[in-house]
Amino acid sequence: MANEHAPAHLANDIRLDEQRPQPCGIVVFGALGDLSHRKLLPSIAQLHARGLLPERYFVLGMGRETGAGAASKFQDRVGEAARAAGLGATECKAFIERCSYGGGELTQPDFYRDLALRLADLDARHEAGGRHLYYLALPPALHATVVEGLGAVGLTAENRDGERWNRVVIEKPFGRDLATARELDRRLKAVLREHQIFRIDHYLGKETVQNIVMFRFANRLFEPLWNQEHVDHVQITVAETLGVEERAAYYERAGCLRDIFQNHMLQMLALVAMEPPAVFEANRYRDEKVKVLRSLRPLPADPEALDRLIVRAQYGPGRIEGKAVPGYREEPGVARESWTETYVAAKLMIDNWRWSGVPFYLRSGKRLARKASEIAVFFRPVPHSMFAPLLTDGAAMNTLVITVQPEEGISLTVEAKRPGTRADLGSLRLHFDYRSAFGGEPPEAYERLLHDCMLGDQMLFVRTDDVDASWSLVTNVLESWDRGAACARCILDSYPAGSWGPRTAEKLLAADAREWRTPLSENHA
Repeated sequence: MANEHAPAHLANDIRLDEQRPQPCGIVVFGALGDLSHRKLLPSIAQLHARGLLPERYFVLGMGRETGAGAASKFQDRVGEAARAAGLGATECKAFIERCSYGGGELTQPDFYRDLALRLADLDARHEAGGRHLYYLALPPALHATVVEGLGAVGLTAENRDGERWNRVVIEKPFGRDLATARELDRRLKAVLREHQIFRIDHYLGKETVQNIVMFRFANRLFEPLWNQEHVDHVQITVAETLGVEERAAYYERAGCLRDIFQNHMLQMLALVAMEPPAVFEANRYRDEKVKVLRSLRPLPADPEALDRLIVRAQYGPGRIEGKAVPGYREEPGVARESWTETYVAAKLMIDNWRWSGVPFYLRSGKRLARKASEIAVFFRPVPHSMFAPLLTDGAAMNTLVITVQPEEGISLTVEAKRPGTRADLGSLRLHFDYRSAFGGEPPEAYERLLHDCMLGDQMLFVRTDDVDASWSLVTNVLESWDRGAACARCILDSYPAGSWGPRTAEKLLAADAREWRTPLSENHA
């Protein structure tokens, strides 16, 4: 499967859609924060370098810090992003000149009146046409407040012909549970229409995640096998080696189920399990994802029944890459008796014709053995093998693995004869990876998603009914855990940092005579 002889027109040609957006202004709230520094400014600079920003645009960073020091700090980060994008001296200077900073208190009406005046000036200077993309790289508690502030001074208004648009990008989590998600949606919809809201899940912008649908529906080879007749089970893993780092204040309120499971994990499950839309259009595409999430079998509220389907745990002290690391409760900013889970594994069932009886095993955690995100589809073994005498471990399952990160690619494991004079069967791995096939690095997910926002394409963004369906699945789990913690009934297992999680997660699959696939690099050699 490795494409060693890619056509010349594909070599070193990993590009986004070549369509250039209309002139606009990009307004980044939380401009001095970590997300802006690590992802947003570098992605905007890369889009500039690729010629995929509008011919006329500006970037305005907004934050709570005020004064010349804050503005200088922002400009330094803009320059750093421009140089990292490979811009020459002239282009780097031109990019920096398009970027400016403003500070103030986001909860005060005067902030938005001043912002409106500033945007009017920037619109005129850069001929941006009154079109704005507002990126809320802010704590979730501020999302509705900022949108209401923008609406109060007319900064979210659009004209009927769509030439003057205003769009808002909202980072996850979209609420803390079903009730708060619906309340957030109510407040947003009081100001915005659905087509103006871009709920971003950066996993949906990753090349390999996008390729799940392409791989399934563009190749007749796999789609006839993609059902309960041929698939034994599916495993989805999102593993991190990092701990909570500087995010303890957020993570203590969120935990793994809210932070990763309710969004990234369920979005990947939906892409694996969805039906083909009639046309490749944003709402048709998202309709099919929502149908999957609504077909997930509800998780029980009863703690004993729930414990048989979902495992939660918290990392203890251990070693990562040979270095000793503390347990979660020893991390700065974490309560000494914290009940926050850093690991979740679950067995989910989809009650529809395609997937009836096929278990989906999901796991995600911090401080695990290796950073890896992948989807593994296990096909049923052959019903009867004439090679049984040659097999020492029984009939093997063909396995299709889609690696999302860090080494993006797709592999298929098949059975074949080993070299030699004996009739001996062994597993053979057919592999494709993006770097060798296309050359260079795949675009950063935020590049694709920012570009789509400016084009108004919502296909890779989460719709309100999607959010509602995913919270409907996990809210009773959160409530059960809260009740359990209050009466010491809730099970919170532990696992050493640097391992693959608690043993109870292994039992989750062992009950079905299965085991976790471990995404070690040796398996990818």
